[in-house]
Amino acid sequence: MLVTLTPNPSIDATLEISALVRGEVARATSARREAGGKGINVAHAAAKAGYPATAIAPCGEDDPFAPAARALGINFVPVAVSGKVRTNTALTEGDGTTTKVNESGPTLTPEDLAAMTATVATHARHAAAVVLAGSLPPGAPEGYYADAVAAIRAGSEALIAVDTSDAPLVALGERLDERTHPDILKPNAFELAQLTGANGRELEDQAAAGDVTAVISAARTLVERGVGEVLVTLGGAGACLVTADGSWVATPPPITVRSTVGAGDSSLAGYIMARIDGADPAECLRRAVAYGSAAAALPGTGIPVPAELDLANTIVSPLASA
Repeated sequence: MLVTLTPNPSIDATLEISALVRGEVARATSARREAGGKGINVAHAAAKAGYPATAIAPCGEDDPFAPAARALGINFVPVAVSGKVRTNTALTEGDGTTTKVNESGPTLTPEDLAAMTATVATHARHAAAVVLAGSLPPGAPEGYYADAVAAIRAGSEALIAVDTSDAPLVALGERLDERTHPDILKPNAFELAQLTGANGRELEDQAAAGDVTAVISAARTLVERGVGEVLVTLGGAGACLVTADGSWVATPPPITVRSTVGAGDSSLAGYIMARIDGADPAECLRRAVAYGSAAAALPGTGIPVPAELDLANTIVSPLASA
């Protein structure tokens, strides 16, 4: 079973427009509203692929988010809190450019946070993998993810993956030890720079030009500090994977980008499902990139099914150790 925790879930509103011009009226050609948040999206992808998935998030039972999440086919477990789940709005232009406006979410109390941690730790006891993902809500300390990893690890042997950014990611990086390090970390190039002190723009530009040397080097420092596997998503350039045993790079199949919302989450889901299946690292990376590419070709928070993956044209190559 796959278990996910989304501390700051959202209703994802996606508006497709021809082009965004600041200060002018933009007319939507389509509009979608879906239960979202990184962990929700990962669980949704797993459910669509036939994997049992439980998604945990703070949400009152009378919140419209709860039935919206259950409509995705996942086992949704709410942690009761006051306040409504936020709405995140994405404006997607005709060329695939996406502009997001994210609300902050309700403030959680220490009691709310303790209940959330206890809930995910309990469900993790019977899980093959646990994914902690997304931003933290107001009221949560920056080190929440490190504490949650430690709580899960105390009672479970499940794989633990973390996907977050900014202060929560930096705080996790500052506290890496045998109790708090995740088995899998999924940064993008900019987030990798936040963790390692590298220049994020340089990493992105080099990867876009086909040179992932600096990305691999930065990711390897995290493996040396105890992270088991570092999956670095690179948008249209594909992704890299670094473990203690080696490193690999994958280039994506050709697609027409419609919306990048949820693409990174689909990549992580593909990777986790392959890990649960016992696939080798190269195949795990192939599944990750194929899932992310298929998601980017869909509108809104596009979550693909396995039949939509182009595995044949997702090319994975091993890289020599530096």
